[in-house]
Amino acid sequence: MGMSVGASGKSGRRRRGVPRYGAMAEINMTPFIDVMLVLLIIFMVAAPLLATGVPIDLPQTKAAALNIDQKPLSVAIDEKGSIFLADQPVAIEELPARLQSLAKEGFDERIYVRGAKSVNYGRVAEVMSIITTAGYKKVALVTEQERK
Repeated sequence: MGMSVGASGKSGRRRRGVPRYGAMAEINMTPFIDVMLVLLIIFMVAAPLLATGVPIDLPQTKAAALNIDQKPLSVAIDEKGSIFLADQPVAIEELPARLQSLAKEGFDERIYVRGAKSVNYGRVAEVMSIITTAGYKKVALVTEQERK
């Protein structure tokens, strides 16, 4: 007598809760790749800025580069004769006390002295003598390799 609407499956209406298409099991990788490329560019730009210390024009030698696993303790002397301990400026009077407070593994730790090419050799020798009187036994000078 009465006709029911939607009883046949071809009426165009969907049943509730049943999706027309199956579930998509794929992840859209495009946003992930975009974020990773942006992070890569940021780190490529920022990495050289993190590796800089006190800018010093080092003398060049034919010595080979050292293989160092950890960041060594370093003392730098710039062109004006100012002294920097671990990239922090320090007065020459405070240097022995600061060196003794930084001795992590005792005084057997190697300490590197970076002296600018134009600094007076007497100033470098004075700093090296202060380092040895502070108790350090392994003092080394840092130079650049010669460019051909």
